[in-house]
Amino acid sequence: MIRAEDAEFYKENGYLLVKGVFRSEEVKQMRAAVDAIIQRAAATNRDANAAWQGDYLPPEQLKKLVLKGFHDVHYHDAAFMRAAIHPNMAAVLSKLIGPNVQLHHSKMLVKPPENGAAFPMHQDYPYFPHEKHTMLAASVHLDDADEENGCLRVVPGSHKQGPLPHVGRHYLDHRTYPITDGTLCEAEAGDVLFFNYLTIHGSSVNRSERTRRNVLFQYRDPTDFPTENVHFDWGMGLMISGENPHFDKVKPDYRIVG
Repeated sequence: MIRAEDAEFYKENGYLLVKGVFRSEEVKQMRAAVDAIIQRAAATNRDANAAWQGDYLPPEQLKKLVLKGFHDVHYHDAAFMRAAIHPNMAAVLSKLIGPNVQLHHSKMLVKPPENGAAFPMHQDYPYFPHEKHTMLAASVHLDDADEENGCLRVVPGSHKQGPLPHVGRHYLDHRTYPITDGTLCEAEAGDVLFFNYLTIHGSSVNRSERTRRNVLFQYRDPTDFPTENVHFDWGMGLMISGENPHFDKVKPDYRIVG
């Protein structure tokens, strides 16, 4: 699926856009699944707005911005389970992470037309820090994404700086790290952007008349353990490629409380 030089590009730059990972029919199935999840969430009053509230825009503009985000979408529709373990995904992941690859979690992000919210530049590291920093995101594009509808931006090579101080764990100071400084990662539906969880990234507001839907899967090497007890999910740890060499560390240490 990718060449040795592609894996080297990822190692040096902290990201890699891979074209045509998913066929058009697979993309259509995931689009339909996203729409259905939003409808079910609204029906149960769980249709929350995930837009970041900060000081990078005037308050009257922030009120108009919307970002629909739901975690663990592979629990909600089988289309995402198929996507998470797709042979094309596994082929890329085994080159970027190594022969053994584990799913950490999934989520969906939907920027509606004209008022889809931006997300300031940040690293994913503060949300779920790990020892060896093998964690990466695979952002599956369900729509064509460009500057107009708020495609992802990355800062090439920024993963080499290591963890950076964030404001309240969530974002970098937008005055030091403006979104516009990021390299545009324009993509077509079916493409996947892979980026390390230390790579600085963000996205601008969707100012187009087109929806921007992405599904994001987080993966890691199974020997890369968390350094904090945060962002645990009782279903995390699904093996995508290879094996888990630690028989006694195949899932988080948790207890179900009735």
